Amino acid sequence: MLMFRLYTKRRFSETTNLFSRISNSFFWSEKGAGIAMDTNQHFAKGSSQPSFPNDGQLRLFSMRFCPFAHRVHLVLNAKNIPYHVTYINLTEKPEWYASVNPNGKVPALQLVDEPQQPFLVESMIIAEYLDEKYPDVKLYPTDPLAKAETKLWIERVGPIAGTFYRLVYTVNSDDESDRLLAELNKELTEFETELAKRATPYFAGAKPGIFDYGIWPWFERFGILSSIVGEKYKFDEQFPKLAQWTHLLKEDEAVKKHLLSNFTHTKFSLGRRAGTPDYDLLVKDVEQD
Repeated sequence: MLMFRLYTKRRFSETTNLFSRISNSFFWSEKGAGIAMDTNQHFAKGSSQPSFPNDGQLRLFSMRFCPFAHRVHLVLNAKNIPYHVTYINLTEKPEWYASVNPNGKVPALQLVDEPQQPFLVESMIIAEYLDEKYPDVKLYPTDPLAKAETKLWIERVGPIAGTFYRLVYTVNSDDESDRLLAELNKELTEFETELAKRATPYFAGAKPGIFDYGIWPWFERFGILSSIVGEKYKFDEQFPKLAQWTHLLKEDEAVKKHLLSNFTHTKFSLGRRAGTPDYDLLVKDVEQD
């Protein structure tokens, strides 16, 4: 039986120098997830709680640049589940968001067809719930051992994410950056070796599954490192199997519906690194178009 945590309605300078390294060839205007009713506008402190049509669609509370919330978008898209999305400014959270998730984190998914319409939190718990609730497109392995092994592999993205964040969001000396990059490469080598061992296009096999979608959000963001460590970042050269896998996933429909360019990820990340994250930069880019 799937165990998960529910919340019911009742409980309810440096940046400039780094930026100069980004190639404008990465830029395009992005409008976000395809299935969701999505404006990319983030709700912030002082904003009113949004209302939704009574149409039976799931309601996702997300942040456009959050890799954990990204996982849930991928699962919903892969399963072709219609949903509404509300983006949350995680620096200046709206007061009402505490009634959605008292921890103040994203993602949170309101299950409108369950009794009391509770909120489910934690990305991989949400993913497993959706896979059991909507079984037409199965993303998890059906074999118990294969399912357990997949979960363990997805957990191993945690150290990769930690090393990546220390590289991107901390001002490091050259020696420390080199050490962190070497650590990241060592961690990625395990995934490179595993993909080669499986001899399949995707970790899940002939088509993407939860293994692929569960780790993809961080791989989509690795290009940011080019603006942090420059030519020392050689992902395609060092990890040919993973490089081929990333190129394939970028053509996957579920991924394409929520895909952002390297330029956009870098722009947001450099703002966050400087202490001024621009949650609504996609909205501003569309307005400028």
